[in-house]
Amino acid sequence: MTLRERSVIHLNVADFAVAVEQALDARLRGRPLIVAPEHAPRATVFDMSEPAFQAGVRKGMRLDRARRRCRDAAVLPPHPDRYERAMRALRVHARPYSPLVEQADDNGHLFVDVTGTGRLFGPPQDIAWRMRRAIQGELGFVPVWAVAPNKLLAKVATRLAKPCGERVVAIGDEAAFLKPHLLALLPGVETEELARLHAFHLTRIGEVAALDFPQLEVAVGRRARALHEAVRGVDETPVLTEDQRPPVASAAHEFAEDSNDASQVRSALHRLAERIGAELRERKLGARRVGVVLDYADGARVVRSASTSLATADDFRLFDLVRLALERAWLRRVRIRHVKVAADRLAAPPAQLDLFDLLEERDAERETLRRRDGIAGALDAIRRRFGPEAVSVGRTLAGGSRS
Repeated sequence: MTLRERSVIHLNVADFAVAVEQALDARLRGRPLIVAPEHAPRATVFDMSEPAFQAGVRKGMRLDRARRRCRDAAVLPPHPDRYERAMRALRVHARPYSPLVEQADDNGHLFVDVTGTGRLFGPPQDIAWRMRRAIQGELGFVPVWAVAPNKLLAKVATRLAKPCGERVVAIGDEAAFLKPHLLALLPGVETEELARLHAFHLTRIGEVAALDFPQLEVAVGRRARALHEAVRGVDETPVLTEDQRPPVASAAHEFAEDSNDASQVRSALHRLAERIGAELRERKLGARRVGVVLDYADGARVVRSASTSLATADDFRLFDLVRLALERAWLRRVRIRHVKVAADRLAAPPAQLDLFDLLEERDAERETLRRRDGIAGALDAIRRRFGPEAVSVGRTLAGGSRS
């Protein structure tokens, strides 16, 4: 059986945080509801109910603006612990049907690969229907579901079925299913890429699918290969269990005020690199790739990465990668609201072997690395004992932002 013959179910609980809150308090059902840290400075919308969405409220919108859009909305603070428990409960309802259950994020998304389970449980759509009925009966919210030959198609299908509904995409119908829909529905297509394609008057998936690879490469550059496959419904990524998902170390920072000050942004990113370096050293791992996520004040998000051939947990090497990724990502003049650094492709860092002792250059390099490791270890010990702000590197002191 090929990857194209898979049967993948995507469960999507629309407005997940709102759905959890409404399941716990029936008085909130059917009402306009906004989930946001009400008393935080510059609070933004974390989630909203369908009535609030219809009134113009959007995720990431400033809370004061959202309240003007929907004056009768109730406002609740986010409860991440509740949402984590609800996600665990969702996984419990999916696992009887397949060991391949992947939590796509913390917002009510699950992929379940039910390939080859027909003799035990019947057609995939019957499995999806039974899962939804059980979730509704025991947890109190109703997920949208879709069945498709791969994860990409299943996710697009649930986006089309929201806020409630179901969808089945048959094998062989991939391109026809995608053709009439907007490019923005495709997972992973960035705002910058949409803008480039819109400049060529390409707004529909089918319009981009009609281009050959060289034509698409002119429009979007190195992302052309991935987009060329996506618009045709090709996605061979497997459904991964928690144990199979690649480990990632990440840290994030929100500025007290939106900023495009270079020293302030780099200072924040260096602190994040230090936090990731400390975590990697604690896990005795190093990273071969570091990504930077920039969230702009206008809601746009840009993600770029930089790689190295040797895994590292050294703060300064990590920051060199962060700085390179930042140069690739920071191409707009709009102020930045939130930054995130994520390190993946984790592996044991190369051991410092006592070889080539006669080579002075290698000796000097090894001695530098030993000193860095010693300094990093001492800083880790101080921060563990006295707190993360007890000691700082000079380049992290620029600006006046908060972590």
